[in-house]
Amino acid sequence: MAYVEFEFDLSDALLTRLVRLLDGMEPTPLTAANAANIPEGQGVYQLFHNGVLVYIGKTDSDAGLPQRLRRHVRSIQNRQNLDVVEVSFNAVRIFVFTAMDLETLLIRSYGRPGWNNSGFGSNDPGRNRDRTRLRPEGFDARYPINVDRALDFALPPEGTVATILGALKESLPYEPLAKFRL
Repeated sequence: MAYVEFEFDLSDALLTRLVRLLDGMEPTPLTAANAANIPEGQGVYQLFHNGVLVYIGKTDSDAGLPQRLRRHVRSIQNRQNLDVVEVSFNAVRIFVFTAMDLETLLIRSYGRPGWNNSGFGSNDPGRNRDRTRLRPEGFDARYPINVDRALDFALPPEGTVATILGALKESLPYEPLAKFRL
């Protein structure tokens, strides 16, 4: 026969190679220094808690991987019942990021890790997050923010309410409410 149809399943081929690559990596501790060593770029990453895969994320911005990982360090470092030394990561920079939702494909492939869809993430989902409709298995219920932690914070000698609140916002060991804008 002189004719045949061929359909290449790009997402399946990419997912297969990506899973093989991630599974062959050795997770490294999730620290700001280790995140800073990751080249800027888009890609996917995994977080592990005590060696167990708990979260899969992605970034499609040009300076995404190190920034996203540092945000996770910051949000984890002052949680109750969770020590940042228990968390490690793998990250893969992807040079050709297509319209495919690799994050969703990976989450399905790994069977939805425990922190995905649990309230954990680099973006705060909204006001009163820690006080409303907490599922017992959710991230914030298991690892509440340590609001009793002392801050190393000095008030600026002069300034407006906006500058003082901005300085306070920068000293917080976690991401403040997304709606809080100065």
